[in-house]
Amino acid sequence: MDPTAYFDQFAQRYSPYKGGSWCYEDGCIYRGLRLLFEATGEKRWSDHLHRLIDPQVAADGTLSGYDPDEYNIDHILAGRTLFPLALETGDPRYRKAADHLAGQLETHPRILAGNYWHKKRYPHQVWLDGLYMGLPFQIEYALANNKPALVTDALQQFSTALALTATAKGLYVHGYDDSRKQRWADPVTGKSPAVWARAVGWLAMALVDALALLPDDSATAALRERTRMLLRDLMARQAPSGLWMQVLDEPDLEGNYEESSASAMFAYALLRAARLGLAERERAVAAGGHALDALLSRRLVADIDGIMRLTTIVGVAGLGGFEGNYRDGSPGYYLSEQVVADDAKGVGPLMMAFAESLRACD
Repeated sequence: MDPTAYFDQFAQRYSPYKGGSWCYEDGCIYRGLRLLFEATGEKRWSDHLHRLIDPQVAADGTLSGYDPDEYNIDHILAGRTLFPLALETGDPRYRKAADHLAGQLETHPRILAGNYWHKKRYPHQVWLDGLYMGLPFQIEYALANNKPALVTDALQQFSTALALTATAKGLYVHGYDDSRKQRWADPVTGKSPAVWARAVGWLAMALVDALALLPDDSATAALRERTRMLLRDLMARQAPSGLWMQVLDEPDLEGNYEESSASAMFAYALLRAARLGLAERERAVAAGGHALDALLSRRLVADIDGIMRLTTIVGVAGLGGFEGNYRDGSPGYYLSEQVVADDAKGVGPLMMAFAESLRACD
């Protein structure tokens, strides 16, 4: 099946992930649609985007269902789409909405080292997911509003988060608890126990997207090198199938499986990094292309009604208490979460990876 036909059909039947409230899951789809539009110039992707996002943005920039006092870093991600829409349309509501989100970041609680808490309900915690949710937006907002201090702050947050979550194997654990109060946190290091692939996928995309916005200079040199090292490590861990394991650093763990959303994220990060000079071009294009081809050929599967679906996506995973359960962050925990199809956290990155593949010769 032509992947653009799948994306088009998915977008046609897609409804807001959380009933219309501003959320990061919708933001994944917005980002995918936006990159498809930029790569192809086809109006259908822009039309889908406007149909979905415009009802969520009021004339005064108020966002549907959004409460800044939740201090939820996830809510920032979808704001990245506001910048190009503001430029293209001249409609002030998009800029006003970005200002609302930036206002949350101004007072968002931080750990002592300066990184944003993941959420108010997850105090003193830094998760890799949050780096993608908040920091590229912060950099884009800084560049659009001539606020260089926000760029410096974002780069420092990246550096600190990498230091706080690094493993001896060259990868990064899902989260860090500055208070050491969570049962999932190592009492000495504060780190969570396992390397979850999608968490590293959020990280890889965050690094590549942030560095795509910034000059290659002394301020970004260290982060560029850390990004190159991570991408080299990911390529070394790619399975012969072209995909990556749910528990990334334990391929032989019983019950471990090749997970689609993380594989799409890595495909996107590698393909974009190759275009930007953040990875060895030939090798990264080959690895990213192999992953994309595997997802399109093996993970797009027709359901009983004949509708194509992207399969083998872990629905959700996190740390600590959630809906009456305690997520201990162990390798076994990540293998216990439900596996679903057509989740926005997989389809959005697959759109991004495919769009990037179209620009491989840029």
